[in-house]
Amino acid sequence: MLSKKKLTKKPAKSAVERVKIPQVRLKKQVQNHSVNRLIIGIDEVGRGAFAGPVSVGAYAMHESGLKNFKKIGAFKNLKDSKKLKKADRELWLIKIKDWSEKNNCSYIVSHSSSTLIDKKGLTHAINVALKKCLASLKNKIKFLEHEVIVLLDGGLKAPLEFIHQKTIIKGDEKEHAIALASIAAKVTRDNIMIKLAKKYPEYGFEKHVGYGTKKHGEAIRKHGELPIHRKLFLRTVK
Repeated sequence: MLSKKKLTKKPAKSAVERVKIPQVRLKKQVQNHSVNRLIIGIDEVGRGAFAGPVSVGAYAMHESGLKNFKKIGAFKNLKDSKKLKKADRELWLIKIKDWSEKNNCSYIVSHSSSTLIDKKGLTHAINVALKKCLASLKNKIKFLEHEVIVLLDGGLKAPLEFIHQKTIIKGDEKEHAIALASIAAKVTRDNIMIKLAKKYPEYGFEKHVGYGTKKHGEAIRKHGELPIHRKLFLRTVK
């Protein structure tokens, strides 16, 4: 009588493991006894704001570094930036900066202005910021576009020369690299808006950081539009 063998369920592959690398390149890397690919996570913030820039963050770390950090619990309590308290986001950015100084990772945040958003549209402005972000990152840490893996949140797309890229719905909840990029972008953009609050104290930017809250709408109706407001977004403000 045949004995029944227990079936063990294989763990689901991560987005990094699902990105296919050409076999020829893999063979070259295997000769060096390791495949330690550079992973770049990308996310944007400020998409729906009435004022200020739209910002794109990129966080880069080699695959081995991500695995080691995960193993030692470095990513414990890491969440999508929108689900973290302000103080927690700031603490995470301190960590990111510390890791960057120790050459464990690198990060960049780039911006597109409200003027560009009004002239060319939000999608164009986000793509401009994303390209600037990747170009700055390449200048900082040097890499070849066809050798890195780019993981992007939501509907974002990297330039076509990044042939190993994957767009992930709610990626900031599923991939550490994207979550860290989101935090870097969020804290950096928030700080820009807090500085603008000193220049325009009547608008309360230090509280809503440019988003369309009731108080923000009331301030626009009372004091008028500012140069940093996105005219396309103010049609709903009566």
